[in-house]
Amino acid sequence: MKLDPTKMADWQIAEAAETQMKSIREIGEKLGLQDGELIPMGRNVAKIDYNKAWSRVKNSKPGKYVDVTAITPTPLGEGKTTTTMGLVEGLGKIGKKPVGAIRQPSGGPTFNIKGSAAGGGLAQCIPLAPFTLGLTGDIDAITNAHNLCMVALTARMQHEHNYDDERLAQIGIERLNIDPDRVQIKWVMDFCAQSLRNITIGKGGKMDGLEMESGFAISVSSELMAILAVSNSLKDMRERIAGMVVAYSTSGAEITTADLEVDGAMCAIMLEAINPTLIQTIEGNPVLVHAGPFANIAIGQNSVIADMLGTRMGDYLVTESGFAADIGFEKFWNLKCRCSGLKPDAVVIVATVRALKMHGGGPQVKPGKPLDPAYTHEELALLEKGCENLKAHINIVKKSGASPVVCINGFYTDTEAEHNLVRRIAEEAGARCAVSKHWELGGDGAVELAQAVVEACEEENRFEFLYDLDMPLMERVHKIATELYGADGVDWSETATKKIEAMQNDPKTVEMAICMVKTHLSLSHDPDFKGAPKGWRLPIRDVLIYKGAGFIVPVAGDIKLMPGTGSNPGFRKIDVDTDTGKVTGLF
Repeated sequence: MKLDPTKMADWQIAEAAETQMKSIREIGEKLGLQDGELIPMGRNVAKIDYNKAWSRVKNSKPGKYVDVTAITPTPLGEGKTTTTMGLVEGLGKIGKKPVGAIRQPSGGPTFNIKGSAAGGGLAQCIPLAPFTLGLTGDIDAITNAHNLCMVALTARMQHEHNYDDERLAQIGIERLNIDPDRVQIKWVMDFCAQSLRNITIGKGGKMDGLEMESGFAISVSSELMAILAVSNSLKDMRERIAGMVVAYSTSGAEITTADLEVDGAMCAIMLEAINPTLIQTIEGNPVLVHAGPFANIAIGQNSVIADMLGTRMGDYLVTESGFAADIGFEKFWNLKCRCSGLKPDAVVIVATVRALKMHGGGPQVKPGKPLDPAYTHEELALLEKGCENLKAHINIVKKSGASPVVCINGFYTDTEAEHNLVRRIAEEAGARCAVSKHWELGGDGAVELAQAVVEACEEENRFEFLYDLDMPLMERVHKIATELYGADGVDWSETATKKIEAMQNDPKTVEMAICMVKTHLSLSHDPDFKGAPKGWRLPIRDVLIYKGAGFIVPVAGDIKLMPGTGSNPGFRKIDVDTDTGKVTGLF
């Protein structure tokens, strides 16, 4: 059966490709996995026993390390995962031994607007339905471990409220005096449920809990997801879980999961989640799937463990950072690479003609609504103006010392003149540039991109971090805002100022890295500021701390840790063929 992306939905392509996919044991053999290192989870999905595999390969020479990021996207996304899968396939076509590494998709976007995050067209990973609908249960484990912590916290507050010190001593627990107004976490679920952002719990009587304000966040925003992403071993993960600060006492003392004596049980729930999952591209290349934090509200990377393994098992490890270079790549650069010790040999910046036209002042792009003709017809003036956004992202990557490669993710509605214009501007800005048609042609359409990446990887690596950890915290945020986002400066709210000053004076937090929270739809904090905005300042309204993960989290603008479900969500299209048991409608 000929697979034609112009006439078939992604789920139809995946379903057809799955009839000829390689067994997961064959994919494991491609990676060189040995007996006991592959943990089958069905015919086409497996986990890798990280401890066994890493013990064997850790001293091997690492392959080339490539990160895939993007320009500021439209709300539709510009195809980072599609490009990641296409580049892996393209590298395979030119005789390399590639490995892909991506995040596990959250149920929030899957059932809402964005879709499955498996890639698309002839550049996607399979099997699609398992990948999209829970995979091997890592996000479920994080959800359950996080909510167990909330159970422990709220139960402790109830019992301390109901019992005197003598009764607590008989039980064998110490009074923590948890301040209900300084609880730092909420419940989590892996859907977009705006009606649960703010709730009241404990209503009823004294046996129904302590009445207090609470709410829900999305599972992938949990600090546990960040911990899974940055941990390098089970021991490391266990220690980080114990360090999570979940509340403060009435005297201002930190309350950790260890104080609640729930850290061990949380780690037990997440025990299997430490092992990355193995699947494949449509063309049979290995893909590691591990962790799934968003980039606008979290670290936005697949795991350190996946990248450490992948670089030892392939000639090229192609990993993906969430959203654009100002958020996803910046966190890859200054957070993930600190944890892994790896340095990228090349960084791919995905750009589309569609997004660049939007940044040039094109009509609004809305999910579920037809594109304006400006996006499907040649509009060179609009495109050239929008390339200011592309140049800003090229400069961000160049500032890290890594070699940038612009990938024009080609749509069949683009014109050659449009591609030539983007290529010229990218090259003038100091980046290699390749047009890639992986969505339409798979690996054959990504050969030019693969060759450009191979060339970039041979350049001298001058990668270095944007800031040292002895730089004052406020100066680090100012450096990110002015040198990467293009802001004129930073405005701190009174709340944020008090918190960051306290962190600066705490020897346990002052050397933690910065994990910015801001919109992904603009280089600025305001999603309506397109292109490369000038004459603005970055407002920091709050500062959170993820002490277990090791992050200080400045919050810019109005960001919700629980997204909302739109009026035309994706779950309306998903169903099951009851004759075959096949899932239909995934996109």
